[in-house]
Amino acid sequence: MTEQQARQEMVQLGASFFQRGYATGSAGNLSMLLEDGNLLATPTGSCLGELQADRLSKVTLQGDWIEGDKPSKEIAFHRALYLNNPACKAVVHLHSHYLTALSCLQGLDTQNCIRPFTPYVVMRVGDVPVVPYYRPGDLRLAEDLAVLAPRYRAFLLANHGSVVMGKSLREAADNTEELEETARLIFTLGDRAIRYLSADEVAELRS
Repeated sequence: MTEQQARQEMVQLGASFFQRGYATGSAGNLSMLLEDGNLLATPTGSCLGELQADRLSKVTLQGDWIEGDKPSKEIAFHRALYLNNPACKAVVHLHSHYLTALSCLQGLDTQNCIRPFTPYVVMRVGDVPVVPYYRPGDLRLAEDLAVLAPRYRAFLLANHGSVVMGKSLREAADNTEELEETARLIFTLGDRAIRYLSADEVAELRS
């Protein structure tokens, strides 16, 4: 994929997220690894529904701003994921409704906040750990994600939202939507008795 194609894909996926209510206002950010080894990212304060291809931020993996509008302050935790997981080629961070609601609950299993009850989260992302709350832009968020990055593909940021990695921006987007749908099911089911997948069933999906 050329850089221009990558820019167009980011604009299109950002608009799709915004139009379907996965992103509101200027919340959330996207990034992807370019063939030249640099990162393409959404600028600070930008609305995902109004991205412009020629104004997207371009930064090095070391965080140096190369061109485009100023990158989001949260690019630090994006960089931590790329630097600590070679399979990571794109990152989607959203404050989508149900995942953000889930992130605000007390008593979540911090090792895996979504106990499997459908096969799709298991197959697409596996376990989803919870990262402690830090104010947006706090470098401790990047530090925690750097530790978790080699073992996981998706994360729930306490009182904040979700972060999902992918081998492409499309894969990261699709997996984010799968997580959001699963979170919606959690709230839809409420306190009803759920038939969770057994350990053997989960192992079969992972194999």
